Amino acid sequence: MARVCQVTGKKPIVGNSVSHSNIKTKRRFLPNLQTKRFFFAEEDRWVTIKVSGEAIRTINKNGLAAVIKDMRAAGSKI
Repeated sequence: MARVCQVTGKKPIVGNSVSHSNIKTKRRFLPNLQTKRFFFAEEDRWVTIKVSGEAIRTINKNGLAAVIKDMRAAGSKI
């Protein structure tokens, strides 16, 4: 599976590791992804979503129903 958040779309970005002698080598910054189960009360079932830390806070703030509605509108299958 890809390292992409299903809610926010966050994915790895590329940058440089810089040593003490200022030598630059490529590295990847990975998002803080968690595989999390949420109880979706409207459909009376558990949903497993791969989400970032920011997405977990978004779900807590806006509610799972609103987030899933937006995901389905964007074309993702839940």
